Amino acid sequence: MKIGELATQTGVSRDTLRFYEKRGLIRARRAQNGYRDYPPELAPFVLYIRTAQRLGFTLAEIGVAAEQIGDGDDAARVATLLREKIESIDRRIGELQALRTELSARLGDVCPLRQHEPVVSA
Repeated sequence: MKIGELATQTGVSRDTLRFYEKRGLIRARRAQNGYRDYPPELAPFVLYIRTAQRLGFTLAEIGVAAEQIGDGDDAARVATLLREKIESIDRRIGELQALRTELSARLGDVCPLRQHEPVVSA
């Protein structure tokens, strides 16, 4: 299937498909005329990539996960990846809450960017 067909089937732009190929996430065969020729079974994987991105996974994480899962739909491994992502998000939420607390504490300062003593939690 040509790049335009894959783009239409998946709702992903041609530029995005080329980018995925450049990053090594997908592969196309080259026809004699130089056109990319994608296998039809690639469409579900492109949709998988888009879903994973929407759920906050980076392309690097998606590439590693794809290698670990392989061609099968390893539900247990996917569940582990989702749990790990939730833990990462929870850590980031904690960091953002601490940052928010520090920014709020600086609001009343004459110079909010001057050095403060670190806030120590008891």
